[in-house]
Amino acid sequence: MISKNGVNGGIGHPKPRVLVPEKLSPDGLMLLRKSLEVDEKKGLSAEDILALIPDYDALIVRSETKVIASLLQAGKKLKVVARAGVGVDNVDVEAATKLGIIVVNSPSGNIGAAAEHTIALLLSVARNIADACSSLKDGKWERSRLVGVEVKGKTLGIIGLGKVGITVARFAKGLGMAVEALDPYCSPAIAQSANVNLLSSLPELLSISDFLTIHTPLIASTKGMIGKKELLAMKKGARILNVARGGMIDEEALLEALNSGHIAGAGMDVFTSEPPQSGSSAANLIAHPKVVATPHLGASTVEAQENVSIDVCQQVLSILHGDLPRSAVNAPLILPEEYKTLQPFVRLVEKMGSLYTQHYATPHLSQSTATSQADTRTTFDLIYEGSLATLTNTKPLFAALIKGLTDPISSGMNVNIVNAELIARDRGLVINEQHSRAPSDHPYSSLVTLRARPSAPSRASSRRRPAAAASTDDDPTAARDPPLPGEQAISGYVSASQIYISRLDRFATAFVPEGNLLICHNYDCPGMIGAVGGILGKEGVNINYMSVAPVSQAREGAEQGGEPGSNEALMILGVDREVGKGVVGKLVAEEGILEVSVLAL
Repeated sequence: MISKNGVNGGIGHPKPRVLVPEKLSPDGLMLLRKSLEVDEKKGLSAEDILALIPDYDALIVRSETKVIASLLQAGKKLKVVARAGVGVDNVDVEAATKLGIIVVNSPSGNIGAAAEHTIALLLSVARNIADACSSLKDGKWERSRLVGVEVKGKTLGIIGLGKVGITVARFAKGLGMAVEALDPYCSPAIAQSANVNLLSSLPELLSISDFLTIHTPLIASTKGMIGKKELLAMKKGARILNVARGGMIDEEALLEALNSGHIAGAGMDVFTSEPPQSGSSAANLIAHPKVVATPHLGASTVEAQENVSIDVCQQVLSILHGDLPRSAVNAPLILPEEYKTLQPFVRLVEKMGSLYTQHYATPHLSQSTATSQADTRTTFDLIYEGSLATLTNTKPLFAALIKGLTDPISSGMNVNIVNAELIARDRGLVINEQHSRAPSDHPYSSLVTLRARPSAPSRASSRRRPAAAASTDDDPTAARDPPLPGEQAISGYVSASQIYISRLDRFATAFVPEGNLLICHNYDCPGMIGAVGGILGKEGVNINYMSVAPVSQAREGAEQGGEPGSNEALMILGVDREVGKGVVGKLVAEEGILEVSVLAL
């Protein structure tokens, strides 16, 4: 006997069918054929696949097949779409989610390949390999022109110390390099285990790096993160690498830095447009003599292709057996029987985690400094009040928090109730869940508060859930006490299935954490709303809604004792599109605005 929707090989029950329209490794297919009916049909047109898909329970693709909404809708029996690779750009995940179809990928199958390609580009740029090869094939012998540099003893700066970044760091240490890194959520213990020194700011990393490599996802906060100012902040003669995603380096600015000689070389595997259009900045960069360029080959090894094929085939088997997948892009974070009760709170806690990372742990512009420093925290209190505090199974909320905290700064990582604790441990995150069952003075049936505290580097990573009899479990002041020095706090609630944020530190508010947001920290004085609206209007940014958050009266006396600061406020604006650095700079330059952060929720 098996679980619902699972595999049943018994008499009278046909095996689930899997359609594979692209090349997949024989080993992966062999795994499937043990209990499934596999049809490997290469060369199918989109119309062919559309006609065939109603008869299949699973579809496995690489990058060529476009899994669009109409194809998914035609797959009446379809339970899972598997992408044998990292990205799912060719799959309509939203449509799949609406149809209850699980989408899985293989985010870790190409880690070694991407790291090795980074080192290959590093050495090629250092020793002018591409230029030397081309010169020699042209019949030239230009030894004096092609003198390179050694990497031993040089400093490698890494932006993003995830799985690829940490692997690159270990390879570089083997080459005798010193490795410095910037990652707001990397555990100091993990960095130390790889002999990597963690830095707290991008300018500091840029100023000491002989080679710089990027290993972060392309999101609002990383798009264009290396521009003209950042390139000029690097050492003269430094070299830069990108085997992550195109768009994080300003290609025009890099061209200018290469032409001036300030940047000695670049190794590029990814570009803003792929393949690059003739005459584009990407095409000009590829043609530059100081650039070693490859056509997005980071994951293109026999071994990596084998790894991702086997990985997704294992996941298809697991899902068709009724089990939970390891790398589901869109699987709900909670079990079906828990979904109805906890679903809105799962959304709330995930948004609170993402809000925290983007608002507190990501550098943003302020009046006092050009760019504020990221404030990295790894120890959090997740406090439940009201009816939510009576629930015994809050693991879905824990998983939602980890997903929210890590999504904005991670690439290819999919968090669910199965892997949340492992990811928290890998990231060095400590989550203390507290249930406050004492009578509350707030009007909500349930309130969730997230507090972030500075944590000691040596503290162990874990999920800490107090026992039912523990004193913290029934602490009547757990969420209502004013923050301790250095703490950061976000509170939220659910009303009629809609989620709201009710507090950001000492500011009382009520806004829906969705879409593109601007959070302006400003003096609470006449004219501020008009000033911000005027700047956004001139820049063509439409304001969908706005919430002004004054200092909470209940906290003003307790936290500040009447000291300066009570005349400050937050202005939370929902806008119709992503707001660029230029617009943010104009806002910060306005008198009375202290700092501005940009969020995409």
